[in-house]
Amino acid sequence: MKKTILFFLLTFLFLSTNEFPADNGWNNLNKILRNIRPPKFKDKNYLITSFGAVADGITDCTSAFRDAIDKCSKEGGGKVIVPGGTFLTGAIHLKNNVNLYVSKGAIVKFSTDPSKYLPVVYTRFEGVECMNYSPLIYAYEQNNIAVTGEGLLDGQGSKETWWKWKASSGDFSQTPARNKLVEMGENNTPVMDRIFGKGSFLRPVFFQPYKCKNILVEGVTFKNSSMWFLNPVLCKNVTFNKVATNGVGPNNDGCDPESCTDVLIKGCSFNNGDDCIAIKSGRNNDGRRINVPSSNIVIQDCIMKDGHGGVVIGSEVSGSVRNIYAENCVMSSPNLERALRFKTNSERGGIIENIYARNIQVGEVKDAVILIDFYYDNGDIGKFTPVMRNFFFSNITSKKSSYALLMKAYKRSPVKNLQIENCSFDNVKNPNVIENIEITKCKSVTINSKPLEIK
Repeated sequence: MKKTILFFLLTFLFLSTNEFPADNGWNNLNKILRNIRPPKFKDKNYLITSFGAVADGITDCTSAFRDAIDKCSKEGGGKVIVPGGTFLTGAIHLKNNVNLYVSKGAIVKFSTDPSKYLPVVYTRFEGVECMNYSPLIYAYEQNNIAVTGEGLLDGQGSKETWWKWKASSGDFSQTPARNKLVEMGENNTPVMDRIFGKGSFLRPVFFQPYKCKNILVEGVTFKNSSMWFLNPVLCKNVTFNKVATNGVGPNNDGCDPESCTDVLIKGCSFNNGDDCIAIKSGRNNDGRRINVPSSNIVIQDCIMKDGHGGVVIGSEVSGSVRNIYAENCVMSSPNLERALRFKTNSERGGIIENIYARNIQVGEVKDAVILIDFYYDNGDIGKFTPVMRNFFFSNITSKKSSYALLMKAYKRSPVKNLQIENCSFDNVKNPNVIENIEITKCKSVTINSKPLEIK
């Protein structure tokens, strides 16, 4: 009797975790949104000029930011206010219950001196944990933090500063340190022994809360990041509202939630040198070691201009990604390569499932409107076959692209249950590429005004 009960229980669990969700998976959206609540702060203000900050763009205001944030947090929280003017600073570390408020007319310029981002902190570089330069704005294991206002945060990234570290060779190349870090991740080197920073040339990201809860970024503009712009890691309850990222340097991703749960990206604009939004969950062995997926992420009413992709999942998805909703977005630029991009390989592994996109207006993209790529980067050389399933695309329109659908999966691991309806792709140059994709529903889809036929 016990064996029979156990058999039925295991069967139920298998079916419940593997069966395809119905088309009405959108019905779960409101439930997810109810769980995402921006933090609230005490009505108490701390003006950074009262702590010695000088608005001349020359004076180092790092200690003024630090002292104002420390006092605000110790007294129960509130707003640390950056008034009008230009303020130069090094790393800013947010603490519990602090809202860094950047006023209209205020510019926070971040130093390009790497020493201003030492000592090293616990962080991730391209999905692998390490001790490295502090992000420009950083928080570790803090609750109720925010960056709000109508001002500008300028990372001052340029070819003469941070961006030259991207070079594949030379005196400032990140390549040796990057290769060393990847090896450490594969060998399970303790994170506290993965020490980089000075001399390693691994660029810090702009904004990174790490293992934090209740986060809000609203209204501000980020410019010329050293690397990725917005990169919450292992966080819960995150809201990005009416935020702009503007920087076309190497790896200037706009917003990269990694291993995060309950994230809202709403009304934001992206003009970037890499992916606009890229959802991740750790790279290779290190991602599997941590094994925390990104889940329950909602993208609404956003605008994507330049970039490698508009809404992207990957490539560092070893901890898996599930329950992603994108709707009512506009994407268009001759320098935007793809609209919806899903990239992985057999080194990454992981599961990508329950992906919903609707009401996406694409003007022009260089490559494909919808791209699924199991051969990204190193191709099929690993032992961890990725899985993708349950993709639902509806009301997607495009005006110009090389491909409408460019989708390649492994024969041993086809994409299962991809549904597409009420979509039109115009001025498409090349025929679709569809390899090992199980399209279970195709309704009212046209390419160059001709109905899409699935063989």
